[in-house]
Amino acid sequence: MHPIVNLDQLDYDTPDRPAAFAARLAPVAARIGARQLGYRVTELAPGARAWPFHSHFANEEMFFVLEGTGVLRMGSQHLPIRSGDFIAAPTGGAESAHQIINTSDQVLRYLCVSTMIEPEVALYPDSGKFGALAGVAPGGNLALRRLNHFGHLRDAADYWEGEGAA
Repeated sequence: MHPIVNLDQLDYDTPDRPAAFAARLAPVAARIGARQLGYRVTELAPGARAWPFHSHFANEEMFFVLEGTGVLRMGSQHLPIRSGDFIAAPTGGAESAHQIINTSDQVLRYLCVSTMIEPEVALYPDSGKFGALAGVAPGGNLALRRLNHFGHLRDAADYWEGEGAA
């Protein structure tokens, strides 16, 4: 494994997803031997976003805009972003939920760097969902994931529900 890869050597995947989330993703971390940080380059078509508005309780992310312009949704704010911007997405609840949106008519390309802590719990404020992930950190090999559960916060159960008497 070689510890260096150039942007022009990346292989992009286009995951099957709703049109509003049309993104091309180029995994980098495993390719260069990273173990504790995840790296990926993301390309967004005009009008697209890569992921739903979300926050992480375990993993912090950082984005670096390589080219293009758009908007960062962060908590209740909508902030303009452009080539050369560094963006921090710390852990937390709805106040640190984030989403990058390409509001231009050109491709928006950015580098995402993330800690790779698992298990992870993610919050999705727009849809009232949460995700619980274990076995591999977000962005890791899904074949290794032992828990991949998404549900609605409104369906919460009491801690003791269904436990019965000993």
